Amino acid sequence: MGPKARDLLQSLTPDDMSHKGFPFATSREIELGYGYVRASRITFVGELGWELYIPTEFMQDTYDRIVAAGAEWGLAHAGYHALNSLRTEKAYRHWSHDITDEDSPLEAGLDFVVKWDKPGGFVGREALLEQREKGLSRHLVQLRLKDPEPLMYHNEPIWRDGTLVGHITSGAYGHTLGGAVGLGYVSAIPGEAAEAVLEGAL
Repeated sequence: MGPKARDLLQSLTPDDMSHKGFPFATSREIELGYGYVRASRITFVGELGWELYIPTEFMQDTYDRIVAAGAEWGLAHAGYHALNSLRTEKAYRHWSHDITDEDSPLEAGLDFVVKWDKPGGFVGREALLEQREKGLSRHLVQLRLKDPEPLMYHNEPIWRDGTLVGHITSGAYGHTLGGAVGLGYVSAIPGEAAEAVLEGAL
């Protein structure tokens, strides 16, 4: 992951890793080291990158090759807290924290990925259409604390004008933004514009 991910990976494979040759959301096997690995151009951190699925017998060799080649590109190992911070800044939803089977894609701000005209429809389409028609009773929002000292982790309350209106589903310190960042659901009056949930003192 990162702005030099393509350069690093291209130095290790004869496959075309260019944007045109390997568009976003593409997943396919590429030659790397002693065998083939599945490369998926997707990101959890909001940067250019690939997730690699490596056969167990090739894991150590593939890792060693990436680390050795990475010296030229400034490769740095990053732990999960770093990944979580980046994805929270980017407002990428995390399954089981920000979205579950009890949240609708409309509430989570993911209606842009719903294929309303899918041939044959899909399970839950009628319920989503009804929800879209009536309006939402809550919205997932991203918040940053003005004070850079306090932290957010998960399940902190969200208050607006002294009234409890929701809770934080994910929180992390946003190093790029200079303060704690959180995602959380805020209650709304069905039919009101989504921006209305941000009115008042949150």
